[in-house]
Amino acid sequence: MFHTIILIGNLGRDPEMRYTPTGQPVTSFNVASNRQYTNQNGQKVKETIWFRVSVWGKQAEVCNQYLRKGSKVLIEGRLTPDPNSGGPRVWTRSDGSSGASYDVTATTVRFLSTRGEMEGEVGGEDLPEVDAGEDIPF
Repeated sequence: MFHTIILIGNLGRDPEMRYTPTGQPVTSFNVASNRQYTNQNGQKVKETIWFRVSVWGKQAEVCNQYLRKGSKVLIEGRLTPDPNSGGPRVWTRSDGSSGASYDVTATTVRFLSTRGEMEGEVGGEDLPEVDAGEDIPF
């Protein structure tokens, strides 16, 4: 069996890196994927889906070094279900509405923002793609 997910979005906050007890680096960040469409009534609808992304190994270190809040990325990986529900992580917001996020374990992260965009400047070089390869623990 096989499944993969590909998403493009922007980081909602700076990445956070930590190390497992065995010394394996893991970086976590949130990615928002936005979509806009016109419904049957002719009204524009904006939709945002949040993904919680985990990156392992050397790729985790590179993501932590180069990515910042607002960075545009392409993530390729696999969905990781909530152990309690088997689906997305569901919670109740402070205003009482329901929210959900999807956990993704990344196998590939491509940096789509230029270095200048990440530093708040115009122009700059594109950052390299990093592939996790065999660094993902199973």
